Amino acid sequence: MRKYFFLILIAFASFTANAQNKSEKQPYLTKSFSGENISSVISETSGGNISVTGVASSESKVEVFVNQNNSWKKTLSNDELKARVNEDYDLDVSVSNGKLTATATPKYKITDWKKSLSFSFRIYATANISTKLQTSGGNISLSKISGNQDFTTSGGNLSLNAVTGKVKGRTSGGNIYFKDCKDDLDLSTSGGNIQAENSSGDIRIATSGGSIQLSGLAGTIDAKTSGGNIGGESIEGELAASTSGGNVSLQQLNCSVKASTSGGNIDVAIANPGKYVSIHNSAGKVRLTLPKNKGMDLKLNAMKISTQNLENFNGTNNKDEINGTVNGGGIPVIVDAGSGKIDVVFD
Repeated sequence: MRKYFFLILIAFASFTANAQNKSEKQPYLTKSFSGENISSVISETSGGNISVTGVASSESKVEVFVNQNNSWKKTLSNDELKARVNEDYDLDVSVSNGKLTATATPKYKITDWKKSLSFSFRIYATANISTKLQTSGGNISLSKISGNQDFTTSGGNLSLNAVTGKVKGRTSGGNIYFKDCKDDLDLSTSGGNIQAENSSGDIRIATSGGSIQLSGLAGTIDAKTSGGNIGGESIEGELAASTSGGNVSLQQLNCSVKASTSGGNIDVAIANPGKYVSIHNSAGKVRLTLPKNKGMDLKLNAMKISTQNLENFNGTNNKDEINGTVNGGGIPVIVDAGSGKIDVVFD
C-alpha cells in the first residue's frame, strides 16, 4: 500500500509541475482589478484550467491563457490567435457589482473540434470570496481563500491549499488533493485518488474507484471508496472509513472509529480511543491494536480470534467469540470479521 500511495504522490507532483510550466507562458490577456471590491467569482471554460488565489485587493487581476488544440496544422501567430478568439468565442473578463466574471464560451457550435481553442484562467482576488467554477476537462485549484466554494470539472484534478468555509467540489475522473483546509469540506471523484493532509472540520470525501490517503486530520471525517484502499494516520475526532473491496490501514488514531471492507484486510492501531470502536469485515483479516490501560466493553466475532496481553478481562473468551469487559468496562469495541480472523493486541 505504501508503494501505491508513493505513486500517487508522484502523480500529484507531476500535475503540479505541469501547472507551473504552463504558468511560465505569456498570458494571452491580463486584466487588473486593483482596488475593486470583489465578493464573488464566476468562471467557466470548456477545456482549460481554472485557479483562484487569495491576494491583497491591490493585486487583484485575471490572467487568460489560450492554447491551440494539438491537432492544429500550424502554430497561430498572435494576430491570428486574436482573430480566431474574436471570431469564434465570447471572452468575458470583467467586474460588476462585486462579481468577477471570467468565462469563455463558443459563439456557435464548433463542429470541427480540431480547430477549437482551450482557455485557462488564473484569478487573483481578495481572500474572502465565494466561487462558482466549471470546466469540462481541465484542473481546478484554490489557494488561500475563504467563503462558499462550488466547483466542478468533468475530468481534471482538484487541488486545494489553505481553503476555509463551505466547500463543495466534484470531478468525474480526476484526483483530489487538499492541505491545510478547514470548516466544511465535501469533495468527490468518480474514479480518481484522494489525498488529504493537515485539515480539520466536517470532512466528507468519496471516490468510486480510487484509493484514499489521510494524514493529520481532525474533526468528523467520512471517507468512502467503492474499490480502492484507505490509509490514514494521526487522526483526531471521529472517523468513518469504508471500502467495498480494498484494504484499510489506520494508524496513530486518537478518535472514535468505524471501519469496514467487504473483501480486503483491516489494520487499525488506536493510541487513544474516542467514544466507540466499530470494525466490520466480511471475510478478510482484522488486526486491532488497543491501549491496555483503558476500560472497554469487548464484543468480537470471527472464525478465529487471537489476543496478546489481554489482562483484567471478565467475560466469555472463546476461539470464535469474545464478549466481556477490560479494566471494568467502558468504551464499546465491536469487531465482526465474518469468516475471517481477528488479531487483537493490547499495548
